[in-house]
Amino acid sequence: MMRIDALGPSGAYHTRNREIVITTAGAAVVDLGIVPPLYVSRTITAQRDTRPLPARQREAALAVAADAFATGVIAGLNFDDYAELASEISGIPIAVTRSSARGVADAVALAFNAVQLARPTGAVPDWHDRRPRNGAAVWVRRGSVFGVLASGNGPGVHGLWPQALALGYRVAVRPSRREPLTAHRLVHALREAGFRPEDAVYLPTDHRGAGEIIRSADRTMVYGSQAVVDRYANDPTVMVNGPGRAKILITADQDWRAYLDVITDSIANLGGIACVNTTAVLYEGDPTPLARAIGERLSAIEVLPIDDERAILPTKNIDQAKALASYLMTAAAGSTPVLGSDQVVAALTDCCAALRPAVHLMATPDVAKLNVELPFPCVWVSPWSRSDGVDPLRNSLVLNAITDDEDLIDDLLAEPTIANVYRGHHPTYYGAPEIPHDGFLADFLMRTKGFIRD
Repeated sequence: MMRIDALGPSGAYHTRNREIVITTAGAAVVDLGIVPPLYVSRTITAQRDTRPLPARQREAALAVAADAFATGVIAGLNFDDYAELASEISGIPIAVTRSSARGVADAVALAFNAVQLARPTGAVPDWHDRRPRNGAAVWVRRGSVFGVLASGNGPGVHGLWPQALALGYRVAVRPSRREPLTAHRLVHALREAGFRPEDAVYLPTDHRGAGEIIRSADRTMVYGSQAVVDRYANDPTVMVNGPGRAKILITADQDWRAYLDVITDSIANLGGIACVNTTAVLYEGDPTPLARAIGERLSAIEVLPIDDERAILPTKNIDQAKALASYLMTAAAGSTPVLGSDQVVAALTDCCAALRPAVHLMATPDVAKLNVELPFPCVWVSPWSRSDGVDPLRNSLVLNAITDDEDLIDDLLAEPTIANVYRGHHPTYYGAPEIPHDGFLADFLMRTKGFIRD
């Protein structure tokens, strides 16, 4: 069994409070140390007392860390060994896990340049720049320490927070106990690349320790459910990555058949577990043929164990899988199953099951159902009319509008609760440094200050 300890300002910290991490097949594979709130508090104090590395040094270290993460042997695991173990723990297919992990390495390599895309054009990154002699805006941090309470939705969630290091923050990461490996590997890689122990710390902890990170850090990014979103809605120091509720809207002037590939890809790619996977498809017309076509495509996905390179579907402990299917059955009441909850659980062993796709057809765009998001390919297909307006489309991380109606695009971009608007042949999971995820992270971490000097 692999032993993983916290990584604090003085190196690895072994605690007697341990938790055994198991795979979705029920095998115990990691002995994880759980640090107490007092250790969290002292660690963040040490981080705050440490000045940031110079910008050029941060840029160089991020590039080296990206390479180490992708190619090195870290904590006894090469990249393939790490990806296989992370896949077994999270239940995410190996090909998806490996691809997401490579995406993390790419994001770390690009982090320094990526944050510059968020800097206001009228601001300079350093007061030593010549422009402030005549007066200028300087782009500065809102604090010193950035806390991250990561989710277990695969490696990809760790591609964003290295941008805080690029900006000069010290970062405290609490990994998900559903997938503690990626953060552990990344923090090790950052330290090997030239970041100091205080710059990036790894703090597996319980709920009390997580609360201490939020209290002690200057800014914190949290992943969670709608309840977590509501809890921190009025706290400007906490950024919540909640449910994505990504949607596709197809207007009557478009032939949905020409977009069936991008629709089903948006639903099922990445195992259907990501916040950017499509959970609702709305059509200005009769959605029945569309729902049946989606169901036919998704039903063809083969049920395979996650170590098969062809596997697409995620796996869960069989009791968890049955609980998700039961929840879906209740949530889907009143809709017409195309691929219903009764076929979701596909047992692979006595204790592990893959989660087959689910497709439900709705008579009206019921907002409560449209916003039900589950960690496997699960989609609601609904009619939409101009009289429905943007109401059924609100609270979407991504909305792909397949339309020639430019006024509608204007309305969607103007809607505050829609974070990103795509148009046409672009899957809702598409991302790039120049496209904000939910606003640029730097919007949350940085501000401008006026400055002038003699």
